[in-house]
Amino acid sequence: MNNKFRSGCPIASTLDIVGDKWSLLIIRDMLIKHKRTFKEISDSDERIAPSILSARLKLLESYKLITKRKLPENKKENIYLLSKKGIDLAPIIIEFTLWGDTNLREFNNIDLIDGLKADKSMIIDTVQNNYNSMLIQFV
Repeated sequence: MNNKFRSGCPIASTLDIVGDKWSLLIIRDMLIKHKRTFKEISDSDERIAPSILSARLKLLESYKLITKRKLPENKKENIYLLSKKGIDLAPIIIEFTLWGDTNLREFNNIDLIDGLKADKSMIIDTVQNNYNSMLIQFV
């Protein structure tokens, strides 16, 4: 995969990786919902097409935001796990959630999880710690 950026700007470079309409949703599902297999990720509410999901997973893997491994109990099936870089996107995912709840509710009947507006840093730590706890079984 060709890992080239439009410019040296950190915002533009980040958007080159996660600025499409699918990548952050894939990371959200992995981070918060602990989805690991292609099927689990493709069964999300947004219904990503398999070809797009495959391309996004390859892109995220090429930038080392995720890793691909075999399931311990089924060597034929791949699992996708977030790397530290991927887990470090938790603050962005939480901020997008809060922004969407505050600014888009009138357009899309968004119903935020109770308590998310509490202490953002505590929520981010909890999300990251929960993912890391789940990850231990695959290390």
